[in-house]
Parts: sequence; C-alpha cells; structure tokens
Amino acid sequence: MTGLSGELRYPYIFYGENTRRAPLVPDLRGDPYILDLSPESSLFDGIDPRDQRRYQHIIDEQMSGRCTWGFASYMEDRRKLLSSCPQMQREERFFHLGLDIIVPAGTGLHAPLDSVVEFQGYEEGEGNYGAFVLLRHSSVHFRTFYSLYGHLSLASLPPRNREFRAGERFAVVGDFDENGNWFHHTHLQVLTEKGLDEGFLSRGYCSAKDLPVIRAFCPSPLMLFTL
Repeated sequence: MTGLSGELRYPYIFYGENTRRAPLVPDLRGDPYILDLSPESSLFDGIDPRDQRRYQHIIDEQMSGRCTWGFASYMEDRRKLLSSCPQMQREERFFHLGLDIIVPAGTGLHAPLDSVVEFQGYEEGEGNYGAFVLLRHSSVHFRTFYSLYGHLSLASLPPRNREFRAGERFAVVGDFDENGNWFHHTHLQVLTEKGLDEGFLSRGYCSAKDLPVIRAFCPSPLMLFTL
C-alpha cells in the first residue's frame, strides 16, 4: 500500500474516501449458512461428488427456516469435491480461489464498484463456470483490478465494455443446466492485473505450491462482498 494517488491496491482501497461501493446482493438478512466442502465434511458421505442436485437438496434442507443465504470459503481444500475432475487431480489444484455466495437461482447480482465488463462467456463442461462475467474496476484513486463471477444465467450476461455504476444489476445466478452443473451460487474471485496476465481467469483453484504467492494473483474476495 502507498499513499500516492492512483497507487492504492486492493483491498486497501476500501479504507480510502474515494471508493463508491454497493452490496453484490442487496437486502441479505440474518446470519449466513456456512457450507463445509473440505475433505472432513460429512456432506460427501455416500454421495457422488458430482451429484449437485442432491447437494442442493441437502443445502436447502439445512438452510430451511434458519438461513436465506450462505458462504463456502475462500482457500478451502476441496480435493474430495474435485475427485472426479481429472485436470484438477493431475495438477493437484484443490485450493478454492473464490468465495461461493449461496443464493437461489435467479438472484440478481449488482456491481460492487463502478465497473466495466472486461469479458464474458460460457465455459462448457461438467464442473466448470458455465456462464461467467469478468468486471474491471479502474480509478485514478487505486490500481486496476478485476472481479470474476461464475455459475450465472447465460441469458443475463451483459455485453463486453458495458459500464455499470456501483449498485446496478449486471447478471443473474444460473440454474444447473447453464452454471456448470453446480449447486446454486456464484463464485466470486478477485484478480490483480498480474493474476489476469498469469491466466487465473480460467483457474478457480490453485495447487499447494502456489499458496505462498497466490495473494499477489487472487487475493481474498471477502472485502469486496459487503452487506
């Protein structure tokens, strides 16, 4: 971090006076449900790791009458969940680089900061992002960085270069047939410019050897998520 104009880095930008921010999902109330996807989780007992409809049923049961939204953690070890993903196994990429925000399919997502759509697309394949959006956040008051949102509704994707002010809706959480066949949530990941250059747009997980330096590429997205 530095005090020079234009040099504040994420997440220190939020301690400045010139960053306009808004909730990604407005009007969330109550305590969040915390979903454990670590190897020790009982969620995997007797269930195929790719049976996401079954997981959705379990999540809905556990949240019923208690929580209306939830989280699954940044930097969580998910080797058991990824046991049926050959590339993850081959590269030993098990550590989650995003924050999974658990909300119903059809929930609108709103720009957390003033943003421009840097990229959007559809990543086909079981367990991938499905529909996704990459927003660029730039200002004279801080260094440019990006936020990535996966598992969205394909029909809701905004066009490239579309500008959004903080608080404007830019996309919608997708259902199984368009979100990579995942339980209903969005994957929120922050990328620095270096992280984008190093290819982390297409990597939602890293390996143990990446951990000592990963925050230079994909720092915690928790500060970007505000109630």
